[in-house]
Amino acid sequence: MTDIDKVFAGSIPKIYDTLMVPLIFQAYAVRMAELVAGFSPRSVLETAAGSGVVTRALAPRLDAGARYVVTDLNQPMLDYAAARQGPDSRIEWRQADALALPFDDASFDVVCCQFGAMFFSDRVAGYAEARRVLAPGGRLVFSVWDRIEENVFADDVTNAVATVFPHDPPRFLARTPHGYHDIARIRDDLSQVGFADVSIETREEISRAASAKDAATAYCQGTPLRNEIEARDAGLLQAATDRAAQAIASRHGTGAVAGKIQAHMIVAAK
Repeated sequence: MTDIDKVFAGSIPKIYDTLMVPLIFQAYAVRMAELVAGFSPRSVLETAAGSGVVTRALAPRLDAGARYVVTDLNQPMLDYAAARQGPDSRIEWRQADALALPFDDASFDVVCCQFGAMFFSDRVAGYAEARRVLAPGGRLVFSVWDRIEENVFADDVTNAVATVFPHDPPRFLARTPHGYHDIARIRDDLSQVGFADVSIETREEISRAASAKDAATAYCQGTPLRNEIEARDAGLLQAATDRAAQAIASRHGTGAVAGKIQAHMIVAAK
């Protein structure tokens, strides 16, 4: 993972939320909200909250007296999430690094993180921090994407953009979002910090977009893949997006498009 893999700024948060969230994140956010709410937590910490898709799904399911702290490393994403949420006295918005949480030991019943662990520079440290702030019997609930070959549009986009930069293909999607998918490795990382009771559900969903162009724009301009493309040649951002759209349309049609997505949903008990 490179430094630009973690930069969600400029126009990325809005494109991410309006195109990428409904494309691949919404269905998993609903499932995560179900899992977390099922534990009837009195206090929840969300890390790597992004544009707030889990927050919007989970907040209505929590008790009126629950404490919900929502954090992200990127302030622009956190600001966008807070603006989308609306007033809620139970929610505290706070910029925080999941690898160095500014909270006391045993502060939360649940720590949840949707598709953020792949971005941790030290995942074991991130799991250790989550376990530290969990109360006895608390749960860490998180999700990671399965390998890129199980996620059709991400694979299509990666292969298409590589044809624009054949000598230095951008590999953000394969390297980072889809680079931490091995279940045995995930279990081992969790066991290193003391999580012994771990369940993993591999869940397939369908990704849908109004058009191949929307799907391509979501990936090429609403994620740090944009940073990789622009680092090579900012003038080719639209050409790369168009090439990705052509690839998706050739496989999935010129109207509304649909493709498989797959992720792992993990629950680890303290």
